[in-house]
Amino acid sequence: MFSNCVITRNIHHSCKLLIVGGGSGGCTMAAKLSKYERDVIILEPNDTHYYQPMFTLIGGGMKTISQSRSSTKSVIPKNVNWIQDKVKSFNPKVNIVTTSNGDTINYDYMVVSIGLQFNYDQIIGLREALDKKDSGVCTNYSSQYVEKTYQILQNFNGGNAIFTFPNTPIKCAGAPQKIMYITEDYLRRKGKRNNANIIYKTSTPAIFGVKKYAQKLQQICNARNISVGTRQNLIKIDSTQNKATFQFLDEPNKTESIEYSMLHVTPPMGPPDVLIKSSLSNSTGYLDVDPYTLRHNVYGNIFGIGDCTSCPTSKTGAAVAAQSIIVLKNMINVMNGKNIKDKYDGYTSCPLVTGYSKCILAEFDYNLKPLETFPINQGNELRSMLLLKKHALPFIYWNIMLKGYWNGPKMIRKIMHFGLD
Repeated sequence: MFSNCVITRNIHHSCKLLIVGGGSGGCTMAAKLSKYERDVIILEPNDTHYYQPMFTLIGGGMKTISQSRSSTKSVIPKNVNWIQDKVKSFNPKVNIVTTSNGDTINYDYMVVSIGLQFNYDQIIGLREALDKKDSGVCTNYSSQYVEKTYQILQNFNGGNAIFTFPNTPIKCAGAPQKIMYITEDYLRRKGKRNNANIIYKTSTPAIFGVKKYAQKLQQICNARNISVGTRQNLIKIDSTQNKATFQFLDEPNKTESIEYSMLHVTPPMGPPDVLIKSSLSNSTGYLDVDPYTLRHNVYGNIFGIGDCTSCPTSKTGAAVAAQSIIVLKNMINVMNGKNIKDKYDGYTSCPLVTGYSKCILAEFDYNLKPLETFPINQGNELRSMLLLKKHALPFIYWNIMLKGYWNGPKMIRKIMHFGLD
């Protein structure tokens, strides 16, 4: 029997199945696969595991950082061996991964789930501004900085409150505007709204990628006097002058500098450097997988899940849940010498929190077609969807998904819509 133990500085390890990355995708697959295969290693450097979808609520003062975290050891199955180290290089031709400590791991099959990395340095002055206590600059995307958001919100008395979406793919594409709606609602409740200009600056051509939800969100912005600027990208922060500089993407030589009292920045993101430098990546640096089977396009014994993959869907925890059952079934078939047949439809979800009492539950597929779970119009702001976001989804994550039993809401959707389609 294996035990959930930390392995340190052994020169060489070998296993039937290696999982690289212990975030939501890695831990979910460890729980699922370890029910079928006992010789499993997971490679993950961090000793703390975060439920990152809660960061929006922490930034708005609705949850605390302690409610979003648990020890990594507690979320890795006891029959999975944990190597607490970071991947340094992939050598898929010989089925070997090298760690930052110089150890090697030989595998028969591998799941890659190493997420995205934050590229703070792509915005001049961003890291300095985030580290500066009184800069007015914050981000909900990092456990290191998320608590600063609510502190800035509480101290806000007037001026421009700016919220940004970078010119890169990001995790949870709705999060940059969720905190904006929360901020607007907070200021209104505190009697400070008339002193604030709420501004959303996004590199994208529309406020959201799915037309149904984009139309509703634009209506909300119009009704709440929120200014939306599209195709604009934050390139520089001067935290001494409290100025943010934006580039107009359709006019690259044109820039605009705006003073701010509050600046919530979504940092540029991308695949980790170790993946970009490997033969596992495609031309854009992401893990090169078939978007439907999630099997690597070159190395048939490798699968991917989550944010690091080349799947053209919004990168969310909901996508991970839906992908996990496809990876499980297809990997088991490959390991047993059978053909793979299960396909991922691109399902993803974004609970678009629009304040302290309501939420729009966006769900859609690869074709940006709504794929809603409940037999109601989820394009409306609903209190029930906020309760789902605040209470039900965290429970599902910790107690069902990380135990290997949650495959997304597909079965619920079938039951809810039975006889309605």
